[in-house]
Amino acid sequence: MLNGNDLYTLDITAASFTQACGGPCTEGCVTLARIGDDAWALGDSKRPDAQPLRFTTEELSVAGIDPARFGLSL
Repeated sequence: MLNGNDLYTLDITAASFTQACGGPCTEGCVTLARIGDDAWALGDSKRPDAQPLRFTTEELSVAGIDPARFGLSL
């Protein structure tokens, strides 16, 4: 299992981010991408200069975020 430091060593330049808004939002400010086995990046499309935060699948689950809800497979 990856730890928090390992997540930030993963290259995300080719990551494909998907809108992960929880409501009827048309702006889609929250974005989510799979960046590795058991690794995810959570970004903000309104702040493209900000580095996305990185989480394990378990961390997303504890936060109540299910990538499958946004069309991303575990």
